[in-house]
Amino acid sequence: MNTRVLTGITTSGTPHLGNYVGAIRPAIQASLEKNVDAFFFLADYHALIKCEDADRIARSRLEIAATWLASGLDPERVTFYRQSDVPEIPELCWMLTCVTAKGLMNRAHAYKASVDQNVAKSVEPDDGITMGLFSYPILMAADILMFNAHKVPVGRDQTQHLEMARDIAQRFNHLFGQGKDFFVLPEAVIAEDVATLPGLDGRKMSKSYNNTVPLFEGGARALKSAVAKIVTDSRGPGEPKDAEASHLYLIYKAFAQQSETAAFRQALATGMGWGEAKQNLCERIEQELGPMRDNYEDLMAHPNRIEDILQEGARKARVIATPFIHELRQAVGLRTLATQAKSGAAKQAKGGGKGARFVSFRDDAGQFRFRFLGLDGAELFSSVAFADPKLAGAAMRALQSGDLEVMLTLAGELDFTLTLDGAVVATGVTSVSSVQRAERIEALRASLRPPE
Repeated sequence: MNTRVLTGITTSGTPHLGNYVGAIRPAIQASLEKNVDAFFFLADYHALIKCEDADRIARSRLEIAATWLASGLDPERVTFYRQSDVPEIPELCWMLTCVTAKGLMNRAHAYKASVDQNVAKSVEPDDGITMGLFSYPILMAADILMFNAHKVPVGRDQTQHLEMARDIAQRFNHLFGQGKDFFVLPEAVIAEDVATLPGLDGRKMSKSYNNTVPLFEGGARALKSAVAKIVTDSRGPGEPKDAEASHLYLIYKAFAQQSETAAFRQALATGMGWGEAKQNLCERIEQELGPMRDNYEDLMAHPNRIEDILQEGARKARVIATPFIHELRQAVGLRTLATQAKSGAAKQAKGGGKGARFVSFRDDAGQFRFRFLGLDGAELFSSVAFADPKLAGAAMRALQSGDLEVMLTLAGELDFTLTLDGAVVATGVTSVSSVQRAERIEALRASLRPPE
């Protein structure tokens, strides 16, 4: 059995070197493992929570898609799609919202942090907090549960959201499963050995610190310019350097082979100057990123290629999502009328209720008749008059065990009749429209069936 692994990428910025080492490269490598069914999606609905700049979001969607493809993501091997191209996801999000306790969302770390910040500023606790931020974990749960992912690689700050997704899935299964679990319970995968690159100032490389090294944007010149700004100590050429305390060494180590790393470490220990070390670092990074950057620039110049790939990914995703959301609609009661009739028939048979039934009576002239009541108790047809009650009973049994499609005849625009051996034995209740007649006939198909 394949393990389904799902990874989302929020489209609110431009990827940098830390993103590549910490998330992109290990995720792509993991997608190549045997027995892994990998799903990668651009979380552009999530981006709306964090960013109100439409142009930035649009640009980020293009840049991030190009980055993952240029970095080696194989769309033939994985399912690569935009969140916004799968309408079943927001539909599922609403279903999950309707079973999620507000108290659970009150405990979400991101929401609580925003409230704490507002309290510290002496403003209203919910000032500036949108429903998108508040219910963010439910959308994340929909992303995961839509495809029943077994494992979801996340940072430690996202583990609470995975726990919430499990809670929401269990709640839905309990309410609507009737012995069946619609959703598997996803597991968080926290990679303890993933490298965290230092930024230009030594803190974790992050857009929020404005200390990043560009991945592809700006080309080799931008890479060299950023590396030149990495903070080093005051030791000059010829003086030994402590490699473990050097940000340059930690970045170099993330790209080089073990033997290359050892040589770089030795060169620092024997007095290599910082300028030369930065040059060596640029050259080593360029060995890996140079060919990828060429692919990236080609993709950026031909966005239609990316669009085709994403549309094909959405098609693959919806092959799973469309029938699943249909199944979930049935579970929560969003059924067609015909399906509702069949469901009612099954419940009546199981529960021993009255269900669809024949009702015998004598008319004013003393003749014997019967009418047929549907699952909702509404009359669907009534019989002709019989002088002998035994003949009326035989007609009821024949209608119950016969083939409705053979017995049924449409009459005009609003009526229908039922015949046995060429003789009309019952007439349908006159409908107000052809649509209503069709619904009544569907109800008959669901409820007037031979006994098993």
